[in-house]
Amino acid sequence: MSDETVQTSPTGTGAERGERWWRGGYMLLFVIAFSLAQSLHTLLAIVQWLALMIFGKPNQHLTDFGAGLAEWTRQTSRFLTCVADERPWPFAPWPKRRD
Repeated sequence: MSDETVQTSPTGTGAERGERWWRGGYMLLFVIAFSLAQSLHTLLAIVQWLALMIFGKPNQHLTDFGAGLAEWTRQTSRFLTCVADERPWPFAPWPKRRD
């Protein structure tokens, strides 16, 4: 038997702690991106309202993009609150509309 044993603690192994630091870094980046996405949602809402006023209907390309952005914010929120471990775009494909 070897005198070298792996020490485990209530906070996990060294590898697990390292993974948590990486996740924390990703979470910080996604918090910033999430904040930018909120501003983009506001801009999209204003542009869509203008399209309604001018053309009488929303812009379909912006509607599709807005639906994808809404799904991305949902996925990002799930990652940030540790509901899901999967990182959203750009580490996964851009989400499709969920209607």
